[in-house]
Amino acid sequence: MKTKPNVQIRHDLRPEYDFAQMKGGVRGKYAKAYRKGTNLVLLAPDVAKQFPDERSVNNALRVLMRVSRRVVARARQTPRRRRRRVNGSLS
Repeated sequence: MKTKPNVQIRHDLRPEYDFAQMKGGVRGKYAKAYRKGTNLVLLAPDVAKQFPDERSVNNALRVLMRVSRRVVARARQTPRRRRRRVNGSLS
């Protein structure tokens, strides 16, 4: 017959926590939103001053995306010209 290993359970919670008095706790309350892919980002204080709400942040990021797409597209269209050295300096 196998004997059970002598394992002590370590309780990290402080004794003053009384979960019996807590009310309103719902298991999995935010699980649906988490599975959906909630995307939270913490802004630095100086950035948060410039963007007071999510709409302004999203608008600024959309503008940045549009500009970067144009820059990349333009870079792909025009062939790069090589600079030639003339008398030791670039021209």
